[in-house]
Amino acid sequence: MNNKYLYKKIILGSITLGTLFFTGSCTQDLEREPTLGLTSSVLYKDFSNYKPALAKIYAGLAIGGQGDQNNGDANTDIGGIDGGFSNYLRQMYSMQVLTTDEAVIAWADAGLPEMHSMTWNASNPFVAAIYYRIFNVIAVSNEFIKNTTDEKLSSNGIAGNDLTEAKYMRAEARFLRAQSYYHALDLFGNVPYVTETTDIINTPPPRIVRAELFKYVESELLACANELKDARTNEYGRADKAAAWALLARLYLNAQVYTGTARYTDCITYCNKVISAGYALKTNYASLFMADNNVSNPEVILSVNYDGTSTRTYGGSTFMVHAAVGGSMPASQFGINGGWGGLRTTKAFVNLFTPNDQRGNFYTSGQNLEINNVSTFTDGYAFIKYKNIKFSNGAPGSDASGDFVDADIPLYRLADIYLMYGEAVARGGSGGSTATALGYVNALRTRAGANTVGSINTDLFLDERARELSWEATRRTDLIRYGKFTSSSYLWPWKGGVKDGKAVEDYRNLFPIPANDIVANPNLIQNPGY
Repeated sequence: MNNKYLYKKIILGSITLGTLFFTGSCTQDLEREPTLGLTSSVLYKDFSNYKPALAKIYAGLAIGGQGDQNNGDANTDIGGIDGGFSNYLRQMYSMQVLTTDEAVIAWADAGLPEMHSMTWNASNPFVAAIYYRIFNVIAVSNEFIKNTTDEKLSSNGIAGNDLTEAKYMRAEARFLRAQSYYHALDLFGNVPYVTETTDIINTPPPRIVRAELFKYVESELLACANELKDARTNEYGRADKAAAWALLARLYLNAQVYTGTARYTDCITYCNKVISAGYALKTNYASLFMADNNVSNPEVILSVNYDGTSTRTYGGSTFMVHAAVGGSMPASQFGINGGWGGLRTTKAFVNLFTPNDQRGNFYTSGQNLEINNVSTFTDGYAFIKYKNIKFSNGAPGSDASGDFVDADIPLYRLADIYLMYGEAVARGGSGGSTATALGYVNALRTRAGANTVGSINTDLFLDERARELSWEATRRTDLIRYGKFTSSSYLWPWKGGVKDGKAVEDYRNLFPIPANDIVANPNLIQNPGY
């Protein structure tokens, strides 16, 4: 993926902000005025432009480009790879799920088989895709944040209720930037660093090391937690204080990996904030991942929203449904016109479930439990997670063609908070109780139809997170926290590229900085091993 010259066109609804000319590293540089269309000095004088501008940041997670409602992946945000193929959430799945026991994929696109076999290198196009997606969201966030300072809002005449809303929107942009920096922290560790005030017109972005990036993400999220709208008061799909609390809890749960210092008590503190905010478990587990999961959903804290008629992408939930259907699976039962025959799971994952656990929803007809050939769809049980079917009435989603899916993808939900709380308690954090943690685990197991447990320990939570949060882009991070991602202490089929699995090098706990960015930015240093 060539990022030496990166062009970006930011489309804000029907408003063209302009084309930004970048040289060098991917984050360079949103301080320059656009050369075409409306300049930011004009755009931000009209408050009616603010929400579309903010929506562009959210869209960086949901779709792949600047197309209209018929193809949101057209005019891709990043060069060198298809917009749908490189979709942010689709590539988070590639990094966080395909690299683990939770999934294999049959396709042989260059660089894709290397994800599950754990043999990727610094030229892998999928590693590059998520890297540039992350920094695209950061760059667009910086532009919004830079233009919504108190000084800018005053000089642009934004006042009254508009001023109040603009400040909330700025906090959302800061949250979205912090979230993408968190993904960079987790996946890459040591990365380029640029904010809305960084002067990088003549020099490439500086490098920030992992421990310092942790501090930055923490400080931004703490600020957001004060400045965002109160929990459960923002529009569905937009960040509020609870989203910041949820991500802080996740940050603190993994702090020992990121910094060498455990922060389990802080994890419990922020889990408690979310739990006290009035969220509740959805009664039916499967309904969390169906076409009408936006309706009466008290569990989801923040989601990426999709609509088969107006938010069309070949990533997101469209990928999650189509790619998981193949073999003898009847596509109509998933609300789609056909499967792509890609995703299945491993026997190691299957063996985590008891027969009565509804979360272990496997399609076995015509499928082999053993995976003799990763590229054969019928090798490996199919796993049913998302459907383009409405839970309320069994009808398919809104796209009559059956191409695009309505289901929203939750980024944070109460079940995850319950499990983070429990693990942090089991690991010795203060401010929680074992009895409460046990109650949370059993609430999830009862919903799933699984037998309750009488006690908890640290190891239970790794398995319970796999059962509850499968295919929700947490597994790699969880396995690393438990020391099982690269080691021989836990093997799964085709880990390390061999049928029965083998240990791989510990340096693969981090992904490489894309080779093109190493060349373009002399401030960067490649992660060890690559």
